Amino acid sequence: QVQLVESGGGLVQAGGSLRLSCAASSRTFSRYGLGWFRQAPGKERESVAAINWSGSITYYTDSVKGRFTISRDNAKNTVYLQMNNLKPEDTAVYYCAADTIPYKIQSTDYDYWGQGTQVTVSS
Repeated sequence: QVQLVESGGGLVQAGGSLRLSCAASSRTFSRYGLGWFRQAPGKERESVAAINWSGSITYYTDSVKGRFTISRDNAKNTVYLQMNNLKPEDTAVYYCAADTIPYKIQSTDYDYWGQGTQVTVSS
């Protein structure tokens, strides 16, 4: 069992930045593939970014490429999402997730989920 706790959300103006963190409670954290997802009101949950077990491979959905960066620190059992040049359409609840498959992209079928953190971008 893996528990995930997100932090770092908040209210920011368009063009601003936020850094989300997700701390995990697992001795085998380094084996998991990790992802960040978001869900806006009335919309389905979507994959935003993913990273493989070692941090050497990353994936981004097209709408965030060049603005968001996913990274992980296996020594700290933490995954990050650096979000720059935020836009109002980035407003959503952001979730981190972990999966026993070391790298999983374009899928919301992850094994473990955090509770989410709200990101609101004002215009």
